[in-house]
Amino acid sequence: MTTTPAPPHVRSTTGPASSRLRSALAVALCLIGWALVVAPALAQGPMKRDHPETYVVQSGDTLWSIASRFLHEPWRWPEVWQANPSVSNPNLIYPGDVLVVDYSSGTPRIRRSTSGGMRTVKLSPRVRVTELDREIPTIPINAIAPFLSRPVVTEAETIDDAPYVVGFPEEQIIGGVGDTLYVRSIMSAVDDRWEILRPGNEYRDPDTNELLGFEATSVATARLERLGDPATLSITRSYKEAAIGDRLRPAREDEPVRSFTPTAAPASLRGTIISVLNGVSQIGQYDVVVLNRGSREGNEVGYVFEVFRGGELRRDPVKGRRSAWNWRNESPADTSFWFGDWEIDGWNVDKPDPNAPLPLHRRTSRPWDQYIVPDSRSGVLMVFRVFPKVSFALVMFANKPMHVGETVATPRTP
Repeated sequence: MTTTPAPPHVRSTTGPASSRLRSALAVALCLIGWALVVAPALAQGPMKRDHPETYVVQSGDTLWSIASRFLHEPWRWPEVWQANPSVSNPNLIYPGDVLVVDYSSGTPRIRRSTSGGMRTVKLSPRVRVTELDREIPTIPINAIAPFLSRPVVTEAETIDDAPYVVGFPEEQIIGGVGDTLYVRSIMSAVDDRWEILRPGNEYRDPDTNELLGFEATSVATARLERLGDPATLSITRSYKEAAIGDRLRPAREDEPVRSFTPTAAPASLRGTIISVLNGVSQIGQYDVVVLNRGSREGNEVGYVFEVFRGGELRRDPVKGRRSAWNWRNESPADTSFWFGDWEIDGWNVDKPDPNAPLPLHRRTSRPWDQYIVPDSRSGVLMVFRVFPKVSFALVMFANKPMHVGETVATPRTP
């Protein structure tokens, strides 16, 4: 019987080429599956996995609190905000605005809704209320309002050379609104308005002991009545009663910064919390702290730092149980005693009692019974006021109590 050969265009499905094709298809399917699983996670970027798809802005919100609903790191809001150029002040957000997550660009973006849900303004005859439509602030302004213009931080030379209150009429020791005070010495002045300051805490760098400045609390304002030594001034506004020794400087019209653009501090900029302005020992959310970094080091308003605690020595509870020589385990006759990790650091005198006969007992210990605590994050803060050598910062988030002396550094990206 004759066998008819297969036509030349017919190939076996079990050959090497077919096997390679199946392998390639399997790899391709795996890559596609991996992309379907991983790509959405990569596309999230700074967005939280459980972020809301829409959010209606409420009165009392801050940009930071809104950003916290969408982002792991609220200060990265500018990376995902999609401003609408057809809206006046496109970067401002108001109560009643509806924020939506937009995926049209391939990566999640947050924008203000333009189809429904827009804020409404209620009009009343002869009455105009502007505060109801005030834009959402970046951070809680009420938490930092007392520190936006006062206290100030002054150089030591400024304190020493400033005119000071030397006395009051009728042998008063304090003065309030309407009272006259004598000041040494004001021999010339461009303006008649003066600010009365009271020197307070000194700020020193914990590493170098450099004097960074003095906290000066604003006490009152006064109007210059007569030049001289002493000069005569009249108190026009009082926050506290003026006293002998208070310093004066010409009144300034500095407009406090109330709009902030949070951004991660540079990786090269690290510092330390050196004081807290609220008079507390444990620092928590919305407390104001002082950092030993100012404009001299490149610190700027809006810089965001994470706070880290750690670095201190602690006793090792495991080795600590063996930190004193135990005669039941080892003795000076053992080789391990003399050549191990024990150290002889003295003599035990009067043990077990003052009448104990000689010889004295050697006192020994193991040197490695401590460890250094690793750094861990304790909170996040944002700088809102900068002086030449120090700055004020508001604690935006605290996952554990913070203390003076803890380190601040650029935030770590999750």
